[in-house]
Amino acid sequence: MTRTALVTGAAGGIGRAVAARLAADGLRVAGLDLADPRLPGVSYHRADVTRADDVAAAVREVTASGGSVDVLVACAGVTQGEPLHRTTEEEWDAVLRANLTSVFLCVKEVLPGMISAGGGAVVTIGSVLHRTAAPGLPAYAAAKGALAALTRQLAVDYGPHGISFVTVSPGWVRTPATESRLGGEEDLVALRESNPLRLLASPEQIAATVAFAASPEAALLTGGELVLDGGASAVSPASLLRDSHRTRMGLPPLHGG
Repeated sequence: MTRTALVTGAAGGIGRAVAARLAADGLRVAGLDLADPRLPGVSYHRADVTRADDVAAAVREVTASGGSVDVLVACAGVTQGEPLHRTTEEEWDAVLRANLTSVFLCVKEVLPGMISAGGGAVVTIGSVLHRTAAPGLPAYAAAKGALAALTRQLAVDYGPHGISFVTVSPGWVRTPATESRLGGEEDLVALRESNPLRLLASPEQIAATVAFAASPEAALLTGGELVLDGGASAVSPASLLRDSHRTRMGLPPLHGG
């Protein structure tokens, strides 16, 4: 039987790649967003995932022909903020609603169907920025940290129903939104050099991991977080220096040359 996947933020960089990958893998894919992703094999359902009524209506549309949502991938979110002393209550609430409350609303809406069906998979898109902080993103870091905790909690609560929960936490990903903030090739090089593998992830690489985490083969993968940052969060700050700087500090070259 063909599985049904619901992907939020399906018009964005990672969400679009996830929707395309799951459709290519043969799933029936429904994309939720405020914009149409216009992808082959992906039905579009306009929804503001921070609004309970929108989410409920979209899930009703997707399941109108019977069955339930077998896979939920929560990609919707925003990366924005500023230092806490300049963050208004409205800005704080908006970031948490986009990155955390939206997941609560979507999971809550699909859970009854998954329970009735005897199983399902939920994959949430987190971020390494709840592990290693970046300046000026307090609300975003708080939301992603809470998302990882929520994943663990839901895995415990709904594991007996055969439902798995996994958070996929990327580092820097070369999406249109990321590139719009960069100053050109020099910034891209700096991002690649910020991790031991010297790689900058593509949305398709993130989507491949999501597809596995949502697959029946990964049924035992639940309650945890998959970090896709090229090893950046595993190293000390000195490891991020160029080899010329490391030499001046008396450190060996990063790659042992």
